[in-house]
Amino acid sequence: MKLVIADDHPLFRMGLKYALLHQGFDVVAEAADGLQALEACRALQPDAALLDVKMPGLTGVEVCERLRLTHPQVVSVLITTFTEPAIVQAARAAGARGYVSKETDPESLARQLRDIVAHPEIDRLPQVDVPRLTPRESEVLPLLAQGFSNKEIAKNLGVSPDTVKDHLARLYAKLDAGDRTEAVSRARSIGLLH
Repeated sequence: MKLVIADDHPLFRMGLKYALLHQGFDVVAEAADGLQALEACRALQPDAALLDVKMPGLTGVEVCERLRLTHPQVVSVLITTFTEPAIVQAARAAGARGYVSKETDPESLARQLRDIVAHPEIDRLPQVDVPRLTPRESEVLPLLAQGFSNKEIAKNLGVSPDTVKDHLARLYAKLDAGDRTEAVSRARSIGLLH
């Protein structure tokens, strides 16, 4: 199996390369950032790209999205220490087929990669519990994030401040938040706010 690997940490990237070579993979290119990874995938047409989530230039998620649009035959797999729900949601939307921890041992990584490439139709990303917001709650949340008061939100939406308080109470409950700041922070972490 031909692989492109991308990680901005040289020592980790080198260790990853040798671990994968030892497991029988053909590492056709290494990239230190997202742009290099994208160029290598376009030029070399690997079976899969193993991409660090957070890299300079383009993130691993952004590379996944571009590959999905231009080279859908390249199976994108993210390798990371980050498990925030917002990143997982973005990865799924971008077309990532797998999400592997950097703490995985080489044998397990090899097994996972082979399985993901053999069955790219199976969603192997972690499941994320994202609360469903009503249309009105979806309108209130960005205004809350912008720091609007209840009165300002009410005026903006053409409702009473008491109605805004009701929406906020439901938002707090859905986001398991005790106040405005916590609600906005939680909403960002799970991908409800960008």
